[in-house]
Amino acid sequence: MTKKGVALITGGSRGIGAAISIAAAKRGYAVAILYRDRDKDANAVVSGIEKDGGRAIAIRADISDETAIVDAFKQADALGPLTLLVNNAGITGPMARVADIDAATVDNVMRINVTAPFVCAREAVRRMSTARGGKGGSIVNISSGASQMGSGGTWIHYAASKGAIDTFTVGLAREVAAEGIRVNGVRAGMIDTEIHAARAPELTAKMVAGIPLGRIGKPEEIANTVLWLASDEASFVTGALMDVRGGM
Repeated sequence: MTKKGVALITGGSRGIGAAISIAAAKRGYAVAILYRDRDKDANAVVSGIEKDGGRAIAIRADISDETAIVDAFKQADALGPLTLLVNNAGITGPMARVADIDAATVDNVMRINVTAPFVCAREAVRRMSTARGGKGGSIVNISSGASQMGSGGTWIHYAASKGAIDTFTVGLAREVAAEGIRVNGVRAGMIDTEIHAARAPELTAKMVAGIPLGRIGKPEEIANTVLWLASDEASFVTGALMDVRGGM
């Protein structure tokens, strides 16, 4: 059994999620990586962790499906007691102005970005809560600077979902603080992942120019923040929304 218990990371096969998975393993967690459809990427992360002497499993799960989430958590239980949940998986949906968006797009974004983290947190609390026989733990929700900036003209639907996650983070933190669970959020800025790589170079350059630190962030910088929030060094931190946005 791994000393630090199990870290379950949704969307853990690539980008920020992969960086969090690797960082968690290096810090002594057994890692359960939830992913939707990229078997090769998920297996590569697991293989890398195992080569470094860690323990990890990849669990294929569509987190838009409540039953799939419940089953994934049961599979992760085989690794040991859950002590860290990172709600990382999310989608932006297509770029669209509100006047042009359809309800199905909004529903899909909210189901993945809001409903799924609620269900994942529910399963984590049921396992971690000292009121339910658990030994406590930490939940970290990956949010976005979009929750504050609004993303008008492109992704208001995405920004709104992350605004909901910010509120969820603060509310859940207060709800379970007396049960040995700390809940925090990381509001990521522009990070070097596939989402931003798909943009036109001139748009990316314009966005980077608006970052006070003058550069795009690295997935590892988000991962380091997540693992700090989960650590004993952050033992008096709960309900916090940490901006990792290069000064934006």
